[in-house]
Amino acid sequence: MEIYFISTILAGALILPLALKTCFPYLWTDLQYVGVFLRILFKYVAIRRRRPPFFALDRFLERSAALPDKPFIVFGDEAYTYADADRASNRIANALRSQRGYEAGVSAALFMGNEPGFLFTWLALAKLGSPVALLNYNIRSKSLLHCFNCCKAKVLIAAAELKEAVEDVLPSLMEQGVTVLLWAHRCDTPGIESFSDKVQAASDTALPPSLRSRVTLRSPAVYIYTSGTTGLPKAALVDQNRLLSALAVVSTYGVTSKDVVYVNLPLYHTAGFVVGFLGCIETGSTIVLKRKFSASQFWDDCRKYNVTVVQYIGEVMRYLCCTPKKDNDKDHKVRLAIGNGLRAEVWKEFLNRFGNIQILEFYASTEGNVGFLNYAGKMGAVGRVHFIHKKLFPYILVKYDTERDEPIRDASGLCVEALKGETGLLVSKITDIAPFVGYAENEEQTERKKLRNVLKKGDLYFNTGDLMRIDKDNFIYFQDRVGDTFRWKGENVATTEVSDILSMSDCLQEANVYGVQVPGHEGRVGMAAATLKRDAQFDGSKLHDHVVSYLPSYARPRFIRLQSAVEVTGTFKQMKVKLVEQGFDPEQIQEPLYILDDRVRSYVPLTAEIYRSILSGHVKL
Repeated sequence: MEIYFISTILAGALILPLALKTCFPYLWTDLQYVGVFLRILFKYVAIRRRRPPFFALDRFLERSAALPDKPFIVFGDEAYTYADADRASNRIANALRSQRGYEAGVSAALFMGNEPGFLFTWLALAKLGSPVALLNYNIRSKSLLHCFNCCKAKVLIAAAELKEAVEDVLPSLMEQGVTVLLWAHRCDTPGIESFSDKVQAASDTALPPSLRSRVTLRSPAVYIYTSGTTGLPKAALVDQNRLLSALAVVSTYGVTSKDVVYVNLPLYHTAGFVVGFLGCIETGSTIVLKRKFSASQFWDDCRKYNVTVVQYIGEVMRYLCCTPKKDNDKDHKVRLAIGNGLRAEVWKEFLNRFGNIQILEFYASTEGNVGFLNYAGKMGAVGRVHFIHKKLFPYILVKYDTERDEPIRDASGLCVEALKGETGLLVSKITDIAPFVGYAENEEQTERKKLRNVLKKGDLYFNTGDLMRIDKDNFIYFQDRVGDTFRWKGENVATTEVSDILSMSDCLQEANVYGVQVPGHEGRVGMAAATLKRDAQFDGSKLHDHVVSYLPSYARPRFIRLQSAVEVTGTFKQMKVKLVEQGFDPEQIQEPLYILDDRVRSYVPLTAEIYRSILSGHVKL
């Protein structure tokens, strides 16, 4: 009996792990995530309790003291240690203190591209206690002035190559009494002062901490602007507390002080600035800084600088997969890729081509109060539902009416929760530990992001504007942005899904899908602005067969517009607004246009005659 009892226990012990893995395949990874999540919380709480208050700048000062000779920034053939960066930022800060029109603590705007000077200048302003607006160096005129005015800056610091852009708005800046500094040794334009010569002559002595004594955890740290796919950009106010929480999260990404991180995303954006720049400060890593993303130079740079960690966002990974294949595609030291927006089919293709690289996909937004981490590595997912995470940061997917562009509510006026497998709007409860600070000088837009009476009367949630789906295994998938999904023939069409299908065809490389209005028709009909694959010819017949095979009739794009390049924002998000406004009029669009003709089973050229027939109702869509 005793032997039988022992045998039973041993058999159970052997079977139990297999049973658990079969019934709960993600149990171990879920338990590991609990450890990661608790480390984030403990680290964040510990930092918040430090006295005097501890900020992101203090982490840099710790690193420069502990690792003075460690390479911090590599930029082309230039290299700067942590100590070099400390001294350079001291000189800039001391030059600013001597500058007429500047006082420690006032807001400043940084109008520069990706270069070491950007990072040194931000460190300098942080040492002086000044919040910094990170302006997109691509914006001009009205948009530039709008972004500058959002943060009430008293000083504008611009790169020399952006002088003309500054001169365009200079009269308005001078009216406001703004001090304009140009990174140049001399400047003849009245109202713009040279700054490089002042910095060169300044001392590199350390700045007294008293200059930032008024800074608190609730003080603005940076203003980061939305990409502006619609309308003028909004300035998301990122306070010191949010930077600390972001650093606590980034510290768990698996990056160490031995890593070399390739930063080629814009520093004016959250990915480049927080995850790239500040993330490397947090981990004591080395940054390889690139002026801008280049698919053709990406892997050569990784080999040249022994890069071990790369960043991605939006369509970056697709661009890499579209480069000509080489024998040395897997010859590199990259072990980890961190970012968001990686579609499942590109994820798979990227790994097959470039080797066994760990993909760390996450979901977050600059101003949002909810984020997910795909800790299980599920292809295509942005994260996974976890009870501890959801308990501390409550969120829900609610059913959404794409036609009325608002959440669906029940008879009592409350939102209706989306079921598993259904697409719903992601909303996250606004609480003390998950606040929503809002947009600078834009109370209207701040209020529009708040959603009330979600699960009960009087509650308050942040509206992410993102449509998500949770599958039966509790993985979370991004579906579309609100406004990108359109309704046709009584059905919802997700542009991201249709875009993925089109990109799988033989001739189309990339597709930007959107809906356009047609007189006499309800909703919006599908249209795609697409590019051709290298050396490919547009084949309307094959494309027709492809979309018929993969898409239901209501989701098939009726119009195809061929472009030389798909227009994207500075953070590689597809732009749709202008395309929607232009519609499908062949007399207004000079690029090739095609219409889906089911009678001949092909996409055929859209002529002016066919266009008039559509408007008159003789051709039905």
